Parts: sequence; C-alpha cells; structure tokens
Amino acid sequence: MLHTVNKSPFEKNSLDTCLRLAKPGSAILLIEDGVYAAIRGSQAEERINDAMSKHSFYALGPDLKSRGLENDKILQGIEIVDYDGFVRLAAENDSVQSWL
Repeated sequence: MLHTVNKSPFEKNSLDTCLRLAKPGSAILLIEDGVYAAIRGSQAEERINDAMSKHSFYALGPDLKSRGLENDKILQGIEIVDYDGFVRLAAENDSVQSWL
C-alpha cells in the first residue's frame, strides 16, 4: 500500500497515525506540507529513522522545492521523486491511503 501524508508533522498527527497503522513493507510518500517531516534535525527525524526499517520513504521533489527545502537537507534514506515517480508509486501499489 502507498500512504501519502500531506500535513506538517508540526501541525497535525497524520504522520504519527500513518506510522502506527501502516503495515510493514508499505511505501510512505510525503507530499505538500508533509515534506517538512523529511528535514534532517527536525522533531520527526527519529520517528522516520525508526520506521525506515519497516517502510520505504519518499518525498515529492516539487513540494520540497516550492517550500525552499534543498535536497541536501533531507534525511538520508528518503528517495526524492517527481510527479512521474508519484504516479509510478501509485501504480506499483494495490491501493493508496491518504492521511489528511
């Protein structure tokens, strides 16, 4: 399953709920304000690093760019994808769960 998280982890608990309920092997794509969770040194870093052993993480590059976040500030292990990559992830997974 592909999980998309579009809310900042500093404003909503969408990321925490996703991490708690996602089954091992799931893909998690950070989009819109959800990309703030991908920043090195943030409050979400430890939670994401812990979850990387069970899930694959991705961040939408255009959303990073529109928020002024450079790729070198992103946690190691998070793959940055473009819109084509988003479509590929959606097609590769049986279903998509959006965490709003």
